[in-house]
Amino acid sequence: MPEHTPTPLLPRRLCLAQMGRLGLASALAAAGCSSGQGDRATSDGQILREDADVPRQVPSPRSYPVAWVLSSGGPRGFVHVGVLKALHQLGFKPDLVVGSSVGALVGCLFAAGVDMAQMESLALEASMGSLFRLNFLGEGWISGAGLADLVNKLLDGKRLQHLPTACAAVALTQQSGQLTAFNWGNAGLAVQAACAVEGRLAPVDIAGQQYVDADRLSPLPVRLAHALGAQRVLAIDASAHEQLAPAGAERFRESDARKRAMTRPDAERAQLVLHPDIGYYTSVSRAYRERAIQVGYESTLGQADGLRALHQQP
Repeated sequence: MPEHTPTPLLPRRLCLAQMGRLGLASALAAAGCSSGQGDRATSDGQILREDADVPRQVPSPRSYPVAWVLSSGGPRGFVHVGVLKALHQLGFKPDLVVGSSVGALVGCLFAAGVDMAQMESLALEASMGSLFRLNFLGEGWISGAGLADLVNKLLDGKRLQHLPTACAAVALTQQSGQLTAFNWGNAGLAVQAACAVEGRLAPVDIAGQQYVDADRLSPLPVRLAHALGAQRVLAIDASAHEQLAPAGAERFRESDARKRAMTRPDAERAQLVLHPDIGYYTSVSRAYRERAIQVGYESTLGQADGLRALHQQP
């Protein structure tokens, strides 16, 4: 995929409303901003403008019957495309999509309504070099700015709160280790933060906080999806099947065990877990991408009955 000139979305100021004797409307007038029909007040007295670019987590006023949770996984994330392709073919739709790391990228595109054929083509053709750029400011030599540009281009600049399906991109505050489910604001910037692999890509600055991907704390954020209001969860786990590791993979067993210890509590809270086996070792070759997508697709079709039961519950 050819590179394109980035068009950054600049954050606008959030208006601070002082709730007091003046009342909300007067306070807004005094602050120099107006309350639009789609604006929302937060518990700390801030007014979120519908056109605000700054990504953040905003409490949802509703619940979601079915959420799809897409895990982290690096190159294994190509399997998410195959899983979503099958889910779409079977006619299932989520009410909420939550993604960690690469799951945030694929999930956000799906929630935005990007055509599955286009998504598969992107997965097969995208050049890794077009998604990452040299970073000369702050921590890390490589940034995912190209990823943010790609997402915003595919979404035609739509912000997270305007997507057809509710979506949350999960990232981690680098200093405090606090999880944030970005469901408001600049979608590309939120996905870039969710995909900022710690130690490999530059952290993403959002409102003065440095964010990295949530893989080391929440690679499969099922419990977070429930906290956001999900009633039932379909979890899509792209991690390795460590019990099927080939000879010579012993040096990876510790990290495999650590990942499983993190995903298990979340998997237990999901009503159904899809965990396709795409092999132990990863790659970014065309052949690997095709195989991961095909395995995800076929294994999901094989779970049609369980998926139907999950989505048809009252």
